[in-house]
Amino acid sequence: MAERSPDEMYRLLIKPQRWWDGAHTYSGASTNLRLDARAGGCFCEKVGRGSIEHGRVIYTDPGKLLRLDAALGPLQEMAVTGVLTFKLEPDAGGTRITMTYRVAGAMAMKGGKLAPVIDQVMTGQLNRLAAVAAAGKR
Repeated sequence: MAERSPDEMYRLLIKPQRWWDGAHTYSGASTNLRLDARAGGCFCEKVGRGSIEHGRVIYTDPGKLLRLDAALGPLQEMAVTGVLTFKLEPDAGGTRITMTYRVAGAMAMKGGKLAPVIDQVMTGQLNRLAAVAAAGKR
């Protein structure tokens, strides 16, 4: 839960360069991330002279929902599909964000072993978003 309105949280959410953990980027710096928050828009990272598409926006409703088609990190080279959804709802003067990440397909390792690692990384990302939101309210 964040103390910001859903619209404020959405504006922060679509700026991953402000809150995404740089340790979970290819370049090592979240400042290289960009998200074009429109259907078909890219969640991309600049890496040296090249770039990486981490995901593609498939649904956006500012202040309410952001959904990406995104096989993140090591999932990118597997034959999988990942759908990452951030749902924003007003809650007691702030915003409740529910993040859901569903992955299906031919994983290179058993999903039961990979799922807890993915969950830990994604929970860390959500916690960073909340911390940046809270810091901005001080």
